[in-house]
This record gives sequence, C-alpha cells and structure tokens, in this order.
Amino acid sequence: MISRRQFIKLTSSAAGIFVSGCQTKPFKTTTAHIVIIGGGFGGATVAKTIKKLDPSIRVTLIEPKSHYTTCPGSNWVLAGLKSLKSLTVSYQQLSKQYNIKLIKDKVTFIDPYKRSITLSTADKINYDRLIVSPGIDFRWDTIEGHNESSTHLIPHAWKAGIQTQILNKQLQNMKNGGKVIICAPPNPFRCPPGPYERASMMAHYLKRHKPKSKIIILDAKTQFSKQSLFMEGWKKHYGFGGSNSLIEWHSITDNPVVKIDVKNKRVETDFGDTFNADVLNFIPTQKAAHIAQSSGLCDESGWSPVNHKTSESTIHSNIHVIGDASIQGPIPKSAFAANAEAKVCALAVVSLVNDIELLDPVWINTCYSLITADQGISVAMVYKLNQQGKITKVKGAGGITPNSKEEILSLEANYAKQWLTNIISDSFK
Repeated sequence: MISRRQFIKLTSSAAGIFVSGCQTKPFKTTTAHIVIIGGGFGGATVAKTIKKLDPSIRVTLIEPKSHYTTCPGSNWVLAGLKSLKSLTVSYQQLSKQYNIKLIKDKVTFIDPYKRSITLSTADKINYDRLIVSPGIDFRWDTIEGHNESSTHLIPHAWKAGIQTQILNKQLQNMKNGGKVIICAPPNPFRCPPGPYERASMMAHYLKRHKPKSKIIILDAKTQFSKQSLFMEGWKKHYGFGGSNSLIEWHSITDNPVVKIDVKNKRVETDFGDTFNADVLNFIPTQKAAHIAQSSGLCDESGWSPVNHKTSESTIHSNIHVIGDASIQGPIPKSAFAANAEAKVCALAVVSLVNDIELLDPVWINTCYSLITADQGISVAMVYKLNQQGKITKVKGAGGITPNSKEEILSLEANYAKQWLTNIISDSFK
C-alpha cells in the first residue's frame, strides 16, 4: 500500500517507470534521426524519453515558440491562484540536458513518401521516423458570425496564453451583477472537465468580488466529465440548483448555438432563443491541428487514426501521431494522457529503429480539477490493449474522488497542485 501523495508522484512519471523497467537489453548505436513536430506535453515528453532510452538517436524538436504556457492550471489564473508566468516553461533546459536539437520554426509541409518536412523558411529536413504532436485547431465554420479574427472579443482561452489574458481581463472588468456565458463544445475535445473547472474558478472569483453576477453554461452535451462531483461542489459553494445560484448549467443538445453576434456578445440557438452576455467564452468544436489535416493524417472525424501499440499513423507509415490530435479513445484528450502516450510512443520508436520486439503498452490518465481554491476533485484510469488491438479500461484500476468530505476535498486540492508541478517537470525538465 502507498499513500495518495506517493501515488501522485509515481503516476506523474508512471509511463517512464514502465519504459525503463521493460528494457531487456542495451540498444545498439544507431544513426536514426527522429523529428518531432510540436513542443507541448506530448512532443516535449517524447523527445526527452527517446534520448533517455537511446542517447545515440538524433532527435530534432520543431516548435515555433520559444516558450510553452501550459493549459493545465490556466483556469486557475481566472481565480487569481496562478499567474501565466508561473505556467510558462522554456525549451532550453530540455534541449541542453538531453542533447535535443531545437528548431524554432513552423512546419508547412510533410512529404511522407520522401520522409521529409519543409519549414516556413523553405528548408527541408529528412527523417527516419516522424512524430507529430501538434495539438488542436478549431472548426470555425460551424457557427455563423464567429471566426478566428473575433476571438479578441469572444475568447476561447482553450490555448493558454494571450487568450487567457483576454478572458481574465474581461472577467475583472465586468460589472457586479454581470453575466458570464460559457459555451462548452461537443465531444471529443481537449480537456473534458475543463469548461466546468473554468466555471468553478470564475465563480470562486465572482463570489468574492462580484457576488451579484451569474455564470451560465450552455452545453452541447447531455452529460460531462465528473458531472456529479462538480454539481455537488457547485451546490455547496455556489448555490447550484437554487434561485440565487451563481452557476447555471443547461444542456442544449437539441437546441444548439448556431449564431453569434460578436459585437453585442449575444448567442442564438437553433430554435431562435437568444442569450446576452457581458463576458462570452465560446469554446469552439475542435479537430486536430492544421499540419495534421493538411498532411493527410486525419480521417473524416478530423482526428488522426493510429496503431495504438506504436501510435503510428494508419494512413502514412513511419509517422506517429500522439497527444490531442490522435484518436486514442477511450483515453481522453488531456495533458497527462499526452505525456503517457508520448512515453509509449518513445519506447515503440526506439524499439523499431533498433529492431527490438515491441511490448504491449499500458497507459495511465489522471485528471484533477479545483472547485474552490482549497477543494478539488479527481478521476483516474488505467488502460491496456485488448487482443483486437483496441484500448480498453482496466477493470477496477481507476476511480473518482470517493466522497465529499471536507478533508478529502482538501487533500484533492493539494494533490492537484502537486500534480501540476510534477507533470510540468516530468515533461519539460
């Protein structure tokens, strides 16, 4: 038996323990060149893990930004619990410590037949295997009146950084008694509990500073991740379900948002219902990032299908897709999942270039959410491959926060803060 605190520390690098523990013989020296597109939790972790497993492999990480701001923890900025600076990491330590070549540029084209990529500078780089971890993009064509250019007024804040700052400033400038509308997207999307933690963090701020205000969640789904735990917390702290509730949740699956008046911050549903907001946080329907789309790595779903044992694309060989862009269901699209997928992919890639037998992978996902500054909830699950090569949940291996006792919820909040520190360190340092 181990304590919950020890479990958090272990699971933040559980796939790494699996990777190092399963190596049965030293890898041979190889001249293989692995190129990685995208420096988020998936890309940074896979680069680091490959070099830890086999330092002789050449690893090149291509990322247009010099720093990365994590989405985990970004909702906490809205409650005044975190700063964006504290969530921002540099790639320099990762590059120097593990001898990873870092190229600050954007990939514009992938040639899967010549095994080469083209940068925005027109430079070409050849690879033996390519790992694509580009994250998400949005489907801007689904809502009338709303597009990428209007996000300075209607922020999604689903990519942490400037968008988070815009949303936070709007919340702070809103009058007491103002109305916040959060439009939650349909599945699948990055961070399933994210919109509901966001509502919690906004409510935490408003309860202290603008208590006459209200948050309305218009949800494209009939249910959501950790729903009972969130609603119980909202009831306890924000009057959910009562006449003066700070948070309201409405499923609008049968009456979805179809139009946005950006100037007036108004949404209109299919039946003609309208909702006016002082702060409108519209989170669009999502898909894999543009480079995965333009390179033909996605199917009609908008996401990249892969062989789960190796994360290799089922469309183009020698290209692996990990993180939010890939289809790895039932594993959710989360930072922890991207970290775990990266480690499984790293072991597979190193095994492939060294002609070593592949192992059956195991993945872990853990997700924490804060309801107040001092109370949190969590869900965890372990996954494995079945005989048909599909990912399945390991029966009895996961779970959610067991009850709503004060001491349990307080511990969960502490674990959430420890988890964030550990996952950032495990991925980027």
